[in-house]
Amino acid sequence: MGDAKGFLKVKRRMAGYRPVAERLRDFKEVEQRLSQEAVQEQGSRCMDCGVPFCHHACPMGNVIPDWNDMVFRGRWKEALDVLHSTNNFPEFTGRVCPALCEYACTLGINDDPVTIRQNEISLVEWGFETGAIRPFIPKHETGRRVAVVGSGPAGMACAQQLTRAGHEVTLFEADEKCGGILRYGIPDFKLEKSVIDRRLGQMAAEGLKIKTGVCVGRDLPASRLSKDFDAACLALGARQARDLTAEGRELTGIHQAMDYLAQMNRINAGVKVSADVMITAKGKDVIVIGGGDTGADCVGTANRQGALSVTQLELLPQPPECRTQDMPWPVYPKILKTSTSHEEGARRFWSVATKKFIGEAGRIKEILCVKVDGALKEIPGSEFELKADLVILAMGFVHPVHEGLVKGLGLQLSPRGNVSVDKNYATSLPGIYAAGDVGRGASLVVWAIYEGRAAAREIDRFLMGETNLP
Repeated sequence: MGDAKGFLKVKRRMAGYRPVAERLRDFKEVEQRLSQEAVQEQGSRCMDCGVPFCHHACPMGNVIPDWNDMVFRGRWKEALDVLHSTNNFPEFTGRVCPALCEYACTLGINDDPVTIRQNEISLVEWGFETGAIRPFIPKHETGRRVAVVGSGPAGMACAQQLTRAGHEVTLFEADEKCGGILRYGIPDFKLEKSVIDRRLGQMAAEGLKIKTGVCVGRDLPASRLSKDFDAACLALGARQARDLTAEGRELTGIHQAMDYLAQMNRINAGVKVSADVMITAKGKDVIVIGGGDTGADCVGTANRQGALSVTQLELLPQPPECRTQDMPWPVYPKILKTSTSHEEGARRFWSVATKKFIGEAGRIKEILCVKVDGALKEIPGSEFELKADLVILAMGFVHPVHEGLVKGLGLQLSPRGNVSVDKNYATSLPGIYAAGDVGRGASLVVWAIYEGRAAAREIDRFLMGETNLP
């Protein structure tokens, strides 16, 4: 390492966020950036720990100590190459990954961990700003055609790797623009969409064919995947949202989180939405049911829309604020996390179940709640009501949507309703592979990118008999 005692001399320093009063007035990214010099100084904290557990924690196997050392030494282009060797899109993971690596950082045993995520995003942004990130044009063409269905992080990673291997790759996306959940699920204040567009520009320059507004299984018959292509990868995501069947669910004013977030993202992109279908929190008492990241994204969106109040409910107990004996280092701890959205204003309740939606003239007005114990059983006499003009259901996803392509292909499913894949990411149909949430269930962006790369490697092997893809 460049400075073996850097972690003793330099304290962890974060760039921080824009002031709450300022960021609530827009949907621009809330996180700020450190100077290049400050990032290099933070890179010096990556100690020569012998066994870097950050590798173990990162699904992609990012070579974190190596590129941190290069950042510290000012060798940013080399660091960027090492970073890209395992991660196609550090600008995505640097913004929306929960930084599993930092919770496994050896320095975190008795000190603040290395700012791995912040260093990563600073490095990739430097690459775009300086022009160091350029299209990678394959040296030869194989003549093989591959379809990738779904353009979230798994589909994008798979498509880029296969294009770089020399295959003719077509990326199909049912929505009007590529990005999947990155574009239509994650708010702009966490990930501005120009970040996705510039990477898609690089991919198109490398030879990738992109077809948006095409729903395979509806606009393009599922049978065409086998007829027109030598192989295909399904990266459909897990979009079947978990619902709540409480009495009154049919009332107007109750929406799924993805409908709410996607609409706001489209509005921010300039899409006109008529008043009769617009979902807005302006001047309303908003209830967000679900305490995860998606719920927090809804909290931040509601605050920016001018909600009168925002309350977030979680069925599970409140997590501890620090590690406990059953969450020892270096495992990822399930501890209390307060996001930038929560800091902007929200009440948070844990161990609360929703029993009934109460309406007036067909529209939601209140919800009846009840407290539950550790076994999620109702506590007698603990019922209470909350005002609710708008309810957002952010309770996660159960599996990919089956209607359309999945049923059309007759794919074998796992007991949980995901598309079944073997260790090589192959589905029950020859030449049809699957990557990301469609096979593993709703998960993290790092897993999606990893599986997209892994599936690309197996597809390349299937087509060519061998593969050189990492």
